[in-house]
Amino acid sequence: MMKRRLLIQALASLAGASLGAPAVMAQSKTMVEVWKDPSCGCCKDWVTHMEANGFQVKVDDSGNAAVRTRLGVPEKLGSCHTALIAGYAIEGHVPAKDIQRLLKERPKVIGLTVPGMKVGSPGMDGPEYKGRKDPYDVLLISSDGSTRVYQSYNRA
Repeated sequence: MMKRRLLIQALASLAGASLGAPAVMAQSKTMVEVWKDPSCGCCKDWVTHMEANGFQVKVDDSGNAAVRTRLGVPEKLGSCHTALIAGYAIEGHVPAKDIQRLLKERPKVIGLTVPGMKVGSPGMDGPEYKGRKDPYDVLLISSDGSTRVYQSYNRA
């Protein structure tokens, strides 16, 4: 009888812990702050992509040129939105999986960029593009402003 009571208590404890798990998980989401133009639809789509991949996103609709400069992203690497994640600058339509990799590896760099607005990248992949997927590279931005390819997409 005692073993049965202990088993029931243990199961009840586990059930209670699993009910609280979503709240704990919600608190552990990595915060992303995004600066963009208020009327940019592709930026909104990238924010949706980030949220769907487990990030918590705060949006500032004041534009991104000043914050891009402040974070050390060279203008030639610019795009339509800039984000700050765990101390890293993220410029443009960088896929969430590359950001997750960056956060796991933690290199000493400025961040990642997909310069311009590459069709087929997250946020630039809506139905209006009719499935088009242009090749593009995610670039790692070193502290001196130089870059190297971090990940390539849609290459033959």
